[in-house]
Amino acid sequence: MASILTLHSRIPGPATAYAELVLPYELREKCRLRAQLSNGEEAAVYTVRGTVLRDGDLLTGEDRTKVVRVVAACEPVYTVTCADPHDLLRCAFHLGNRHTQAQLGEGFLRIRADAVLRDMLRGLGALVVEDSVPFEPEAGAYGGGHHHGHQDGHPLAPIPARQKIHRPSDPV
Repeated sequence: MASILTLHSRIPGPATAYAELVLPYELREKCRLRAQLSNGEEAAVYTVRGTVLRDGDLLTGEDRTKVVRVVAACEPVYTVTCADPHDLLRCAFHLGNRHTQAQLGEGFLRIRADAVLRDMLRGLGALVVEDSVPFEPEAGAYGGGHHHGHQDGHPLAPIPARQKIHRPSDPV
């Protein structure tokens, strides 16, 4: 039986990636994850609760011989635009009021596909377009944004001796 590559440390780039870890946002939020790399190898990812893996992050394990690049997978989203900035701001307010994760772009908002939110946004006068692109929502007011700081090169989480970790193919 082949051993599973364990990834638990984020490192600064640039670095040559051994493989890619392609995941939708929902799985990039998990603190324990078992996934298949782009080269077919299985990997176990351990992070501190609340850590979000971002597109382009570089991960490695204990021996630091293999570096894996995180890639944000395309997933179903809605891209929201409005005729004027005030209307887009109103949409952002109503999404925030519902604690909805949103990606902010130049003249647009992006949210996970949700028919109820789509209808609400259309009711506010927004143009809502279905799309399939990587989703990178804001970290939140207390999330510290997207920076690496003191965690670079240090383990993101201790590795448990025995623990079942979620696989994307496991039933929920």
